[in-house]
Amino acid sequence: MPSRDDILAYLQRESERGSKIGKREIARAFALKGTDRIGLKALLREMEAEGVLDRRRKAISGSGTLPATLVATIAGTTRDGDLFATPADWDAKAQGPAPRILIHLPRRAKAGEAAPGPSDSVLVHIEKNRAERDFPYLGRIIKILPQERLRTLGILRIQEDGSARLIPIDKKAQGREFAIAEADLGEGRDGDLVAVTPVAVGDARRRLARSQGLSRAKVRERLGSLGSEKAVSLIALYAHGIPHVFSPAALAEAARVRPANLEGREDWRALPLITIDPPDAKDHDDAVHARLDDDPRNSSGFVLSIAIADVAAYVHPGSPLDREARDRGNSVYFPDRVVPMLPERISNDLCSLRPNEDRPALALNVVIDAQGRKLRHSFHRVMMRSSAKLAYAQAQAAIDGKPDDTTSPLLADIIEPLYASYAALKKARGERQPLDLDLPERKLLLKPDGTLDRVVTPPRLEAHRLIEEFMILANVCAAETLERAHIPLLYRVHDEPSA
Repeated sequence: MPSRDDILAYLQRESERGSKIGKREIARAFALKGTDRIGLKALLREMEAEGVLDRRRKAISGSGTLPATLVATIAGTTRDGDLFATPADWDAKAQGPAPRILIHLPRRAKAGEAAPGPSDSVLVHIEKNRAERDFPYLGRIIKILPQERLRTLGILRIQEDGSARLIPIDKKAQGREFAIAEADLGEGRDGDLVAVTPVAVGDARRRLARSQGLSRAKVRERLGSLGSEKAVSLIALYAHGIPHVFSPAALAEAARVRPANLEGREDWRALPLITIDPPDAKDHDDAVHARLDDDPRNSSGFVLSIAIADVAAYVHPGSPLDREARDRGNSVYFPDRVVPMLPERISNDLCSLRPNEDRPALALNVVIDAQGRKLRHSFHRVMMRSSAKLAYAQAQAAIDGKPDDTTSPLLADIIEPLYASYAALKKARGERQPLDLDLPERKLLLKPDGTLDRVVTPPRLEAHRLIEEFMILANVCAAETLERAHIPLLYRVHDEPSA
């Protein structure tokens, strides 16, 4: 059985590495099994009762120690004008006064990088500071966290004295109510679904907090009734911390962007590329075309053209738009809304391959033989103009002999060659025999009040598979091109089968 000092030394080492340690990790570190684990549990309880250990959210640390990385709140400035912070997740009643972290700022800030200020929430890397007793830790800022991510969603309950409480809707935050002064209610009314943020403590708020024993907050946004049709997706946004409000800098940059021109690009506007998407798609980011290869050495082969909206024409490395996209990572689709990765000026306009509008694209030409085997490929930066916007069912109906007014003039020269080239790609796929996870996609249909009506499974059409095969082929070509150029890249692969 390890001693108290052994456990504290281990916790200190792991804390400096940024590891999150629980009882299980301690038992493994000291190779404890069976009854020894029961003894460890009793020892940890004793150490916690003595104040030697802190136990929060199933994580254990030495009393008074901080993890290597944490979220902190800028609390003020020192007499020398330096910033200091305190841990954001700190229970002063249970843990005593919060340790103060002296914030180290780089001498030269990066271009466009904002400086932290009072009440800002920051992600910091922590080091011991043995030079100053008043500030036992040094903190280097990794990132200033957007205020949007500090918001809490909940139900507003107005008290008789005009003040209010917020009851969070997130299960993880239940039991942690907020006190809201009358001056901080904004347009909030009793029973409203509202978003609040923590506030600095003034005299009136301090008296309110002291009387109610709660953290203070201010209403930032009134979102309507809990029973409104948009409430469910709003709750999901806040519960999962999905950023859905763009920074002013990103919006300003998007507003300044002007459409790309032909300079430095091949002119593909005469090539009749088309988009095929779900019927309710707002942005169209890929277009396709196929024709028979006129090279006599490739009898019955095809030339496939795949164009992807060229986001890089508008989003430059390190820009506010680039930083916003990095924070989001992807667009998020809800039954009643889309939270885009980039502002709509970019995602739904300049980078949407809408019919009869010039759009910059990164394009790919692929030559395949009659058996669907790839012979060669090449990438191009182009200016394109989509000929048509089709839905999956619309394209499928056309090839099945039921064209409409839009697809009828496209059938012979565009749609039929696409399906013929897809038939060749299917032959090659059959020879490779890849893992075929043809899983049905489910769609949630909502009632007018936002609650679930029913779940439907839309049919899987050959039109879906056609676009999938074209996109897989584009990814293969991209990977091969990067490999040939010896550019490092990440693969997403499955483990080898167990049998």
